[in-house]
Amino acid sequence: MRRGKKYLAAIKKFDLKKKYTVSESVKILREVKWANFDESVNLDIRLGIDPRNAEQQVRGVVVLPYGTGKKVRVAVFASGEKIKEAEQAGADVVGGEDLAKRVQEGFLDFDAAIATPDMMRVVGRLGKVLGPRGIMPNPKAGTVTMDITRAVNELKSGRIEYKVDKQAILHNSVGKTSFSDKQLEENIQTLLDALIKAKPATTKGQYIKSLTLSSTMSPGIKIDEGSIQAVK
Repeated sequence: MRRGKKYLAAIKKFDLKKKYTVSESVKILREVKWANFDESVNLDIRLGIDPRNAEQQVRGVVVLPYGTGKKVRVAVFASGEKIKEAEQAGADVVGGEDLAKRVQEGFLDFDAAIATPDMMRVVGRLGKVLGPRGIMPNPKAGTVTMDITRAVNELKSGRIEYKVDKQAILHNSVGKTSFSDKQLEENIQTLLDALIKAKPATTKGQYIKSLTLSSTMSPGIKIDEGSIQAVK
């Protein structure tokens, strides 16, 4: 893959083979930034698990203290009084059978979906549409719930879902380049804390194998996994 001059200039500002602390990595991210827009900051984490083993699945949700910097459009599938609750909580799209029909017809103008348990009989039919986008309501992710207000507020304030892929890697946004160093470091720390607490009991050997911090346009900066093992 051919790289532009700005990218090639950026990789000369740090050692690609060296591993840095979280704090050092954030500072390097500032130094190598060259794009003239507010980039997303991403953290890729490779775990020492077998994703094919049901007992070693790593999946959960965590609320980042400073959010991701992205505006999250939330759809809520509900009925009765829960429709009013969703609207008052600030949901962007609310409905029941009518909303499900719109989605089946191609409406996907939202980033996250919540459903009350009774609506899953309807939402279940949307699996082929919402599943591939990673927004199918799920009890484990807290998006199938009767507490609509809390779910909407958390999604809009920075709750993210983390889940390993088939290569045992997690890809998550932890903020924007406009965030302060402190904000990025605390968001990263919060995600790592959640992952360490979610470590499967059957995992053997090194749990966190590698971490790479990057922005939308920047090269990846390796984080020393040994420097974060003590997160409580």
